[in-house]
Amino acid sequence: MTDPLRRRFAQTAERIAELEERRREELRDELQRFLVPQGDERVLDSGAGTGALAFALAPLVREVLAVDVVPELLAEGRHRGGEFPNVEFREGDATGLNLASASFDVTACLRTLHHVPRPELVVAELTRLARPGGRILVIDQIAPADPLAALELNRFERARDPSSARVLSDLDLRSLFEANGLVLHSSRTTEEPRDLVAYLDLAACAGDAREEALALAPPGYTGTYGWYLLAKPGL
Repeated sequence: MTDPLRRRFAQTAERIAELEERRREELRDELQRFLVPQGDERVLDSGAGTGALAFALAPLVREVLAVDVVPELLAEGRHRGGEFPNVEFREGDATGLNLASASFDVTACLRTLHHVPRPELVVAELTRLARPGGRILVIDQIAPADPLAALELNRFERARDPSSARVLSDLDLRSLFEANGLVLHSSRTTEEPRDLVAYLDLAACAGDAREEALALAPPGYTGTYGWYLLAKPGL
């Protein structure tokens, strides 16, 4: 585990969990419409954090294994997860999980890839762990197609949060999916207006780092998120 990643999320685990709870019902409704779960799925939530995706999905599926590399995030998720007995939290690295291949009906990650220096490894693991005919769900912030605008966005995000590696573009993500032989079933984008003060607070961005981030913030910053539902070809 990289030190910036653990430091950042160890500091902010409680704030992240509180935000997750406020957004849970809205996220559950969106997942119900986009994923259309049947109720009997075994789901992997990779890079689960405090359980945002896991808790949103829990009433809609049979069970969820929520895996993250930061112990403090897992502890916060376990602390708050009493009403969801079908969610299990386990420590593990999304780029290489000690889990049996083809053992999940759905593999997923929410707002995870931009924290990982090698996101292609995460997508490869999501593919490996999905059963043939299973589905892969990826939800993450996406960068503008314009390289200069993407560079500016990533400079700001890294100044705000040292655990941020790179926000990928839609084209980057689709290339990763294609490289793993995944078939895109559906996709959509959503816009998330930023309260800049709250957004910096969420990352515990303070002092000189906060001043730098404020100077780099794109005017009227709005986060764009891509939702991708993919299928792993059957045998």
